[in-house]
Amino acid sequence: MTVVSQKDHDAGSGQFLNGLRILDFSSVVMGPFATQLLADMGADVIKVEPPGGDLVRYYRPQRSREQSGLFMSLHRNKRSVVLDLKKDGAGEALNHLVGATDVVLHNFRPAVARRLGLEYADLRKANDKIILCKTYGFGEGGPRQEDPAYDDVIQASSGLSDMFQRTTGKPAYVPSMISDKIVGQMAALAIASAAFRVATHGVGCEVEVPMYETMVAFNLAENFSAAAFEPPLSDFGWARSISPMRKPFPTSDGYVCILPYTDQNWRDFLTVGGQASVLKDDRFRTLADRALNIDALYKVAETITPLQSSDEWVRFARDHNIPASPITAMSDLIDEPHLVAVNMFETAQHPTEGAYRVCRGPVRDSETDWQLRRHAPGLGEHTREILEESGCPEERINHLIETAVIIG
Repeated sequence: MTVVSQKDHDAGSGQFLNGLRILDFSSVVMGPFATQLLADMGADVIKVEPPGGDLVRYYRPQRSREQSGLFMSLHRNKRSVVLDLKKDGAGEALNHLVGATDVVLHNFRPAVARRLGLEYADLRKANDKIILCKTYGFGEGGPRQEDPAYDDVIQASSGLSDMFQRTTGKPAYVPSMISDKIVGQMAALAIASAAFRVATHGVGCEVEVPMYETMVAFNLAENFSAAAFEPPLSDFGWARSISPMRKPFPTSDGYVCILPYTDQNWRDFLTVGGQASVLKDDRFRTLADRALNIDALYKVAETITPLQSSDEWVRFARDHNIPASPITAMSDLIDEPHLVAVNMFETAQHPTEGAYRVCRGPVRDSETDWQLRRHAPGLGEHTREILEESGCPEERINHLIETAVIIG
């Protein structure tokens, strides 16, 4: 894999967000995932860390203390500045950085942001076109605005855990940082949208992307269902999504995901299973009928799938244009034929960590190839470089280093 230098990148790679600079004060997963997406699309993302660094740097196992596997993935294509916002004199460095940037992102709760000088009114003094994107647990103005929040809290609060309770009888969490990543995607979209407005109208803005409200909107997209009517025509929940029968079905040698959907899909599937007469049942004649009675239909499907092996069902489904997939273990993704063919994974050589795997960004465009421009940075690796780019005089940079306001 070729690592493109920042100089070469700035010379005009043609990536979507080339020329957009982002100061990222966020930590852990949500904010860093948002800026990873933006960095992959060409933005110059500057990760601003406290002297101790982002906690994710130190997750084990690892080869060296400052580069966990998660950190290396989340912070590729970024640069690192260390700035202690709690120190006297931090405002000077912050003003230089903000004055030479387009976007500030943080995940501090409102009271903390006020103490650190990261409110919109503070930042506009240094740059009147600045975009401030605030990502935290709960939106301002509500009784939970200062509550701490992580992925599990938001899954529990937003109705996601309740979906498990409806299907299995017990609340549970999705075994993934799903809230962090979905809200990260929403933050990336909000930043790109705000940047377009600045580019077309010259007006900066303050953008709030709270986890709770974002995940409520995400979960209710289909689960409002007929409860959207006033008065409600049903309880919340999309029947197929919350069906306890919505699961991989057993085969003669394991499990398979098979999803007959259209009338023809069900006709083909039920016929090969010797159950063609099922479609004569009024409950299953149309897509709308089947959606309303999906539990009963899935129970029929579960009696059919053990008749063949998983591979046989996948081949049958492909031949009959039925959506289907084997159950793929995460450890098998690296060698999965489709992902190999589209070059999803490559091996890169980190200057301190050695060989490591890179999962490229999923978005491709017709003008540029996805690029690993930079490996995940060392703590404060680019502090002096970025302050110089921001117009801070060398003697002031030296003073800030001597007083431990910055490290670099």
